[in-house]
Amino acid sequence: MVRKIPQHGNGLHPRSPNPSIPNSPVAMAPFRRWADLPADLLCRIGDRLDLKWYASARGACTAWRCALAPPSPALLVVANDARWCPYAASLPTRRSFELTAIVSGSRCVGSSNGWLALSVVLFSGGTIFVLLNPIAAVEILLPPLIYESRWVSKVVFTPNPAKDDFAAAAICDIDRIAYVTAGARRWAVIDPVRLTNGDQLTDVVYTDKGRVYCLTKCGDVHVLRLPERRCRKPANADEAGPSEPPFSVLQPPQPAERTNNCRPLRWQHLRNFRMMRHEQAQTRDQDPTIPLRVTFCAETFIPYKKFPPESQGPHLNAPATVEPLLCEANLPFDPATVFPPPYDTVSSFTSAKNLVFCEGNLYQVWRNASCTVTLQLPTGGQRRVAENEILVLRYYPRRQPCWDVVKNLGGHSLFVGRNNAVSMYAEGVPGLRGNCVYWIGGRGRDQGMVFDMESGSSTPCRAPPVSLLPGHPHSTICWYFLSDLMSINNSYNSSCSSSSGGRKVYQTRARARADLGQDMEE
Repeated sequence: MVRKIPQHGNGLHPRSPNPSIPNSPVAMAPFRRWADLPADLLCRIGDRLDLKWYASARGACTAWRCALAPPSPALLVVANDARWCPYAASLPTRRSFELTAIVSGSRCVGSSNGWLALSVVLFSGGTIFVLLNPIAAVEILLPPLIYESRWVSKVVFTPNPAKDDFAAAAICDIDRIAYVTAGARRWAVIDPVRLTNGDQLTDVVYTDKGRVYCLTKCGDVHVLRLPERRCRKPANADEAGPSEPPFSVLQPPQPAERTNNCRPLRWQHLRNFRMMRHEQAQTRDQDPTIPLRVTFCAETFIPYKKFPPESQGPHLNAPATVEPLLCEANLPFDPATVFPPPYDTVSSFTSAKNLVFCEGNLYQVWRNASCTVTLQLPTGGQRRVAENEILVLRYYPRRQPCWDVVKNLGGHSLFVGRNNAVSMYAEGVPGLRGNCVYWIGGRGRDQGMVFDMESGSSTPCRAPPVSLLPGHPHSTICWYFLSDLMSINNSYNSSCSSSSGGRKVYQTRARARADLGQDMEE
């Protein structure tokens, strides 16, 4: 026997329990939150995102941040393919992110907080410096650095520069430092730093307190105290004519059917330093579709012209001072007094030196860039320094000797090179190891390397490929971070695992805002 189900109302909806609403629809299940998306689905979506949107997705919520590995640290790599575009080869994500293409004639002399410091050699022989954010395609043209023919080896600058608020410093000679602030018409070149005989500047690191710490090859440290930053309108902003396009290192968008490149013409004899025209690149090897190569070289001879000695005044830089790090203790630099034996002798054989801050402490990173050597110590005995052996020394201001070697970094890792040196708590971050020093060099001279302080050996990093063809040649420039700042919020490790023990970890500003919002919701 078939039983019939009675129908109520108009047959479309069951009778509502509320007589006042005769035909109310059935209540539908609530939508699931975006934070509840499966982790594997999020990863597949993240694989299709560029670096800008990938970092934004990680800052959306804690669940997405746990599912998507952090994009930093990464290696800034230029692949030798047809486009000559830089890539960010991310170690945690095991993938490469393509960055904004740059016109030819550029070389990278610094990196910090997602920005690059580029040196551009003009056809006239002059050189200009540009701060570029390749993710946001934003650039800041710095005033001219006019000086006699010297090397410019490294440029450091404020973590978040703006056209009306920035500061930068550079090594422009073996014993000279130059700096520039927003609103100035040119760089200020400081008087030669007092160094010991045969010593020279080798590294600089910028801190958030407006101090630039400078290191020499012998291990001496000097502090450049920059003037207080304030927002200032660029001095040459009003001189730019409306019909003249400003100079740019970014490649303009081109039609899909034909790829052209732009390059700067020779300087026009105008007062405005920023005014440059662009012309289309001429035929190259009888094929106009082949773009010009982006040049990121380690060293380039840069010709400068002389300029009047005045570097302060209206529309120029406020005065800055340079003083030795040990001046407060009235201790002159002497390796025999500042370094314990045998490192007072080893200091002269470790030519590659870098400075880095970690947990508020200042460290020196020494590397033997030559072959293995065996030193005869003055006190007797020998000290063998292997090729690419790295020593990490911590600064103790109240001790003598004030620098001493450490064997453990408390789970942190250091990233040194042409970038503004970065320290990062690496435990729990995919693809990284704690108590290591990440550097660039090796037998290939341009590959990412990692030195394990426990084993005392260096091995190549497992960097992801940067082109479609496996083994395609490329050039590694420096370490690339979206942020060089450490945060007290334990974002990645605390939300995904409990192995960090409340330590500080690398964190982007977007991720910090997401953590704050999550804490307020909870």
